[in-house]
Amino acid sequence: MVVSAYERAAGDDIDPRCIPQRLREKVPVGDEITVPDYTEQDHSNWGHLFRRQLDLLPGHASDAFFEGVEILGMNKHRIPDLSDLSQKIFNATGWKIARIPGLLHESDFLKMVSQRIFPSTDYIRGVSELDYTPAPDCFHDMFGHMPLLTQPAFADYYQMFGQASLKAKGSQRIKLERLHWFTVEFGLIKTGADNGIYGAGILSSKNEVGHAMSGGAEIVKFSTDRITSQDYDVWRLQPTLFVLDSFEQLVTEFRAWAEAESLLN
Repeated sequence: MVVSAYERAAGDDIDPRCIPQRLREKVPVGDEITVPDYTEQDHSNWGHLFRRQLDLLPGHASDAFFEGVEILGMNKHRIPDLSDLSQKIFNATGWKIARIPGLLHESDFLKMVSQRIFPSTDYIRGVSELDYTPAPDCFHDMFGHMPLLTQPAFADYYQMFGQASLKAKGSQRIKLERLHWFTVEFGLIKTGADNGIYGAGILSSKNEVGHAMSGGAEIVKFSTDRITSQDYDVWRLQPTLFVLDSFEQLVTEFRAWAEAESLLN
C-alpha cells in the first residue's frame, strides 16, 4: 500500500489536524464562499504573520510572489475574503478557490487541482502557534500558495500536475508527491543572479526562509529525475532544495516526464 509522507510520519500522538480527511459533501467555490466571523485577534494574528514575512522576504522571494501579492491586494490589516481572492485569481489565470475544512486527502485535493480549483482553509492559527503550526491554515494557503496562482505558467503547471496525478499508480504517486513537495511547497527559482523563493512552505514560514537563504540547505539544479528519487521529512527543516531557471522550464520538463510515465497521454 502506497501512503503519503504525512501518513508515514503519523504516530499515536499526531495532531488530528494533520491527518488528511476525505470530503463527504460538496464544498463552496468562489462566490458560494461565506466570510467567517473573524475576531479582532484573528485579524491581529494575520497582521503579525503578514508583516513578519514581508520583512523577511525582500531579496529572497521570487518576483512572481510579490507580483501575486499585489494582484491579490493582500495587506496587513485584515484576513482576505476567499471569494474575493477567488475572483482575482480567476481574472488572472482562470483558477478558482474552494473553501475546505482542513488538510485534505490527496485524492480530493488533486481532483480539485486538476479542475483548476485550489482548496483553501479559512481559519487562522492561534497566538500560541504564530512561530510554527504543523497544521494548514489560511495564512499558509492564502499568503503562501495563492500569489503564485496568478502567474500563468505556474498555474498551468499546477493543473497539469493534478491531471497527471489522477492517473498515477503505485510508485508514480510517491514520485508525484516528491515533485509537489519540491516545487509547489519548497521550490526556488532563479531571480537574476540569486535564487528566489516561490514554494509556499518556505514563503509562509519564518524558520524555513532563514534556513533556505542562509546556507542551511543544499541547493540543487532542478531535475525531475533527481527530485523523484529525493525523499523528505515533513516535520524537519529541508536539507535539500531545487532551483528552477523559469516556470516555463517547470512546465516543459514536467510535461515531458509525465508523458514518458503515460500520465498525460
